[in-house]
Amino acid sequence: MASEFANTPPETVTRPELMATRHVATSGHYWSSLTAIQILEAGGNAIDAGVAAGIATNVLESQFTGFSGVAPTLIYLAEEDRVVTISGVGPWPKAATCDYFHQHHGGAVPKGLLNTVVPAAPGIWLLALEKFGTMSLGDVASEAIRFARDGFPVYPMFRDRIAGYRASFEQWPTTAEIFLPGGNLPEIGELFIQSDLARSLQYMVDEETAQAHKGREAGLAAARAAFYEGDIAAAMTRHQAEEGGLMTMADMAAFQAEIEEPSQTRFGDIDIYGCGPWCQGPMILQALNILDAFDLKAMGHNSTAYVHTVTEAIKLAAADREFYYGDPKFVDVPMEKLLSADYAAQRRDSLRPGEAWPELPPPGDIGIPAPGPWMPDPSIGLSDKMPNYETSHLDVMDRHGNIFAATPSDPLTSGPVTPGTGLTPSQWGSRAHTNPKHAAAVGPGRRPRMSANPMLAKREGDFIMPFGSPGSEVLGQAQLQVFLNVNVFGMRPQAAVDAPRFASYSWPASALPHTYHPGQLNVEAEIFDGAGEALSALGHKVERWPSKQWSAGSVAMIRKDLRTGIMQAAADPRRTAYAVGW
Repeated sequence: MASEFANTPPETVTRPELMATRHVATSGHYWSSLTAIQILEAGGNAIDAGVAAGIATNVLESQFTGFSGVAPTLIYLAEEDRVVTISGVGPWPKAATCDYFHQHHGGAVPKGLLNTVVPAAPGIWLLALEKFGTMSLGDVASEAIRFARDGFPVYPMFRDRIAGYRASFEQWPTTAEIFLPGGNLPEIGELFIQSDLARSLQYMVDEETAQAHKGREAGLAAARAAFYEGDIAAAMTRHQAEEGGLMTMADMAAFQAEIEEPSQTRFGDIDIYGCGPWCQGPMILQALNILDAFDLKAMGHNSTAYVHTVTEAIKLAAADREFYYGDPKFVDVPMEKLLSADYAAQRRDSLRPGEAWPELPPPGDIGIPAPGPWMPDPSIGLSDKMPNYETSHLDVMDRHGNIFAATPSDPLTSGPVTPGTGLTPSQWGSRAHTNPKHAAAVGPGRRPRMSANPMLAKREGDFIMPFGSPGSEVLGQAQLQVFLNVNVFGMRPQAAVDAPRFASYSWPASALPHTYHPGQLNVEAEIFDGAGEALSALGHKVERWPSKQWSAGSVAMIRKDLRTGIMQAAADPRRTAYAVGW
């Protein structure tokens, strides 16, 4: 049978086309991918391997992620043909309110411990193992503990990002102690050791082992208690109390990661899944709904018309995200309406083929008042500062067809490390909105809205494809473009990931201070050279990125042909990502 993919000239692919027949993993660091493969070779399933890769990523990419951070996760259970997600971010402490930040900080949320929400990632990793895995925490965390205890070689992107955080470390000596040993930047090639982190992970494993005679679930529960109720929680909350933070032992003990149904839509005959409106997953689904009626292929890949149309669809969806999305436990987010074909047609009417929206478009009419006002929020501002580009992504697929996709974030470098633990409590309060009318406002028990969002696409009897990216406001745009590269333009996965990208910044960033760049469109060099002038003429404020710009996302993807069983994996050359398969 001939391949359905277009032939790709070798010079357009920077990495070999990785194919596998048994199992495959792709992640932001080659050792994370290899960690997953080792678990799969030892008999674990994709969930065991994905958790192992996730914890390894928390160590190997601690400049982008943290074990006590966030980790939105999507899982496909092949035997049930079922997609589930695990909510990726923890809630604000009970003492956190908009009034508190207005009374004490003029409506702003200061950097540091007041950014703290309850750490979610440990609960997510453990819940995934308990419900869908087969192994113990000790089994899957052993390599991560080794990387932390014995070190890993410092690589250029690790050193570059530590250098970028250096000024912040002056405020956080416990963080500087780890990342600037002896006051110096670590050198490329030297071993980077995180001894306290290794001890924290080993403590959880030891607590698990002590209860293992009662069964695997009892062991996992003991590991969870070690983090959320034991010595780690005590150290974190003691540090909070000493330094003016709000998180308490009661906040920690009350947290439970939750399994949720995914958001879902169709693009043509392809089913596409993402996480819920506590993140921007539905925003990308909305953009695809708007684009579904256009003949994108006839426009030409990365042509002026194509880039303009995709950008404007994303901006329309982003307006709805900004006004309507929040924690659905506290905010009525009518997802059925937002993801309906009729609503997509309504929004499509606002897409102007010959003119770019100069700023954030108005939200669509969903029959309820938009919970504005928007710009008066004191936590929002115009700024020259660009959004942070923390976060990583990983995908794993096993021989049974199970899939684990996660987008961990919240680096150790984002705030003050709790002394003796090697852990920074989740700083995802940096996504705060202190206008109480905002859909994603601060509040006790509310989850801050996030950008990270693993996704999965599936055409019945044809293919299944998990994919994701880091990159704050860029990550969803990178996901969307790579999806279209494969499913509209027929590119093979690695070529689709390598292809030049563009990104709009024409809405408030998720991270404080919610920087806003009306009309700005960044394009990689190949697009700028071919369409930059014409895009400017349409009203876009076009800025040129160099080719393979690292802040254009780092997409990881696996595509399995359901007819042949062949798996293809792609890893982005824009960062340190690698795929491994067998």
